[in-house]
Amino acid sequence: MSDRIWKEKIIDIVGRENFQDSNESRFVYSYDATPNFQSLPDAVVCPRNTEEVSQIVRVCNEYLVPIVPRGSGTNLCAGTCPTKGGIVLLFSNMRSILEVDEENLTVTVQPGLITFDMIEEVEKRGLFYPPDPSSMKISTIGGNLMENSGGLRGLKYGVTRDYVLGLEVVLPNGAIIRTGGKLAKDVAGYDLTRLLVGSEGTLGIITEAILKLIPVPETTRTILAVYENIEDAANTVSKIIASRIIPSTLEFLDRSTIDVVEQFAKVGLPTDAEAILLIEQDGPLEVVKKDIDRIRELCIQMNAIRVDIAKSEEEAEGLRLARRSALSALARLKPTTILEDATVPRSEIAKMVRAINRIAKKYNVQICTFGHAGDGNLHPTCLTDARNQEELERVEKAFEEIFIEAINLGGTITGEHGVGEMKSPYLGLKLGETGINAMLSIKMAFDPNNIMNPGKMFAKDEKKRVTV
Repeated sequence: MSDRIWKEKIIDIVGRENFQDSNESRFVYSYDATPNFQSLPDAVVCPRNTEEVSQIVRVCNEYLVPIVPRGSGTNLCAGTCPTKGGIVLLFSNMRSILEVDEENLTVTVQPGLITFDMIEEVEKRGLFYPPDPSSMKISTIGGNLMENSGGLRGLKYGVTRDYVLGLEVVLPNGAIIRTGGKLAKDVAGYDLTRLLVGSEGTLGIITEAILKLIPVPETTRTILAVYENIEDAANTVSKIIASRIIPSTLEFLDRSTIDVVEQFAKVGLPTDAEAILLIEQDGPLEVVKKDIDRIRELCIQMNAIRVDIAKSEEEAEGLRLARRSALSALARLKPTTILEDATVPRSEIAKMVRAINRIAKKYNVQICTFGHAGDGNLHPTCLTDARNQEELERVEKAFEEIFIEAINLGGTITGEHGVGEMKSPYLGLKLGETGINAMLSIKMAFDPNNIMNPGKMFAKDEKKRVTV
């Protein structure tokens, strides 16, 4: 009876055409891009504006109905899997660019906007939004904000949070607040903007965002450096940064990944190499030329057997495509692909790569490693089959050791994928009990009825993937 009451109240708010609770629609939104997590929501709701979001939240808070805000479901931490049921909140009716302000270098957007569509639109005006998650052609701004997404350009330009100036947010009690604004400086009170970005839908629902833009870089150059030794490639990363050069991208692929990506993308990657670095620099022409020449020298000093500078934009784009297609290429090999993002200080990359290889051998699992080497964000990727429970248990033990190794090297369990449900058992490794309790206090202050994406973020005892 109570389910019928809250459902009818929400239908009154959004209209029956924006409310779905058929088995088919519930199934579609029962999972995201994370392998082996699934749970049916009770309904799927598509609000048309902020006021409707507010009214929906008030109903859910009254009837204690969980709410899972969702973008395109590309996250890899089970962050949008409705593991406690309730409603999945979609923003397909809220996907507009509300304003491009060329005087203040900002763009104001709704959460359902596809990231790449926004990037294309601002670039038409000679402006640049640097965050570039690999999923940007299908992921939404709202999803990027909730996960604080990174990308290939994170080394030089930072992550999503660094480009968020202000938000409109619906709190768990239905109240609407605005944080920040089109300001270069603002220290009025707590920085709620930065708190909410990366909160994974556990504190509120973002309905509008003001994002910072910068001028489009004048020029870009791309290098492919080839190595016979993984450690030489890893040490090159540290050498480049220590030389006071900050490339716009500095990406690492190991031999297993190179081979698979080349079969998939066919861009001429050297499949006999043990590792490659894809390095890009952007900015004023003279600065870029000077940096690229110096980077080439450093790669050779660090035992690169070949260093190629892309001769055209088409060749450079092929190399970018190769790196961005790594996950898609690897996913073809086995039924289940588990992509992680253990992150360490740049100076510890060689040690981390060695540890990943050692752990893979210890547990007899196949792990390919690639990632944003310039900011220490590696993506060990395990190819397995979830139907093989014995192997899956070995995979889980391997990743637990990888997370522990990252922490021991001064790193973290996630650099950009988020915690969600998948990594919640490991959050204590990074924060400790006191840190977890501090976060729980913030959660309860915002959301005392625990309706916002419950079951995510906070530590659990069970360290395994489950299908709910």
